[in-house]
Amino acid sequence: MALWPVYTGATQPHDGITRLPPPPPWRAFDGHPVLEPPDEHDDAAATSPDRTHRARTYQATEETVQLVNAALYLRRPLLVTGPPGTGKSSLAYAVARELRLGPVLRWNITSRSTLHDGLYQYDPLSRLYAARQAAKEDGGPGAASGAGVENHLRLGPLGTALLPYARPRALLIDEIDKSDLDLPNDLLNVLEEGQYEIPELVRAARDVPDGRAEVMADGTDRRVPVRHGRVRCHAFPFVVLTSNGEREFPPAFLRRCVTLRLRQPDDRHLAEIVRAHLGEPDAYARQLIDRFLSRVGSGDLATDQLLNAIYLARASGLAAGSLDELAEQLMPYLGQSPQPHAF
Repeated sequence: MALWPVYTGATQPHDGITRLPPPPPWRAFDGHPVLEPPDEHDDAAATSPDRTHRARTYQATEETVQLVNAALYLRRPLLVTGPPGTGKSSLAYAVARELRLGPVLRWNITSRSTLHDGLYQYDPLSRLYAARQAAKEDGGPGAASGAGVENHLRLGPLGTALLPYARPRALLIDEIDKSDLDLPNDLLNVLEEGQYEIPELVRAARDVPDGRAEVMADGTDRRVPVRHGRVRCHAFPFVVLTSNGEREFPPAFLRRCVTLRLRQPDDRHLAEIVRAHLGEPDAYARQLIDRFLSRVGSGDLATDQLLNAIYLARASGLAAGSLDELAEQLMPYLGQSPQPHAF
């Protein structure tokens, strides 16, 4: 039975991830205790109508299918670059849905994001307050369970993705090009080693016989075990890093990624996208597709702008002239200096 491809771009979910061959020897991880993946509905945000719809309707190109599988087989992050609106972030949801990887963990990057933000958040002030309250109520030193380090610590999306799940978790690191210059380099060691340490738990583990702590994972209220303050993955997560191409990345970072460059879809691909979202394109929808393609060369446009225009053309009942005016207003160029173009 052929193992390639595991991800096919199919519309129906399946358990093809179980056919994934063993990793290369240099990408084999042995984190434990092994955790069962969460149910796909455990994270309400990850199953919002928008994300669910995008996952179900995503139209993958042949190149996308090939490189997603390369990242899965090699246990490497997938760096997805391309203009806005080409489906970079939707890809993570589509792969997670098809391969039943559970809720997508999402880390939205800003210029202030740090590696620590992605791994975990610890609130020492809330712990101090809890310790004081415990001391008042119990008359003791405040060592009640509510004041324990683990009760004031939550894993971030990256930290959760690296837990020792039996199946890979899907992690979307969105708009990595907006980060501080140091973040890509800071990610290198964690993504290469598939593990990290939580110093607060390492210190606390000295006072616990088995070094075990139960901490909150991202996107859920369930607790997961961490031993001796160290987290190591079992199945390397499917990591999608998106970039609008606004900056260059260090060679060492690129060497550790599989790179997929998405381009504006052609007329055939656009028709497939419209069909997946809104059904068979009618004559006016095909006119809008042609007009959309004719305008792409003069500035950046997003596919969802076209979908909005086609949906309103069907739902509004407006006359043709009014539809043209409305479509032009719904599809402004996304760039700073668009060239004038008659719609």
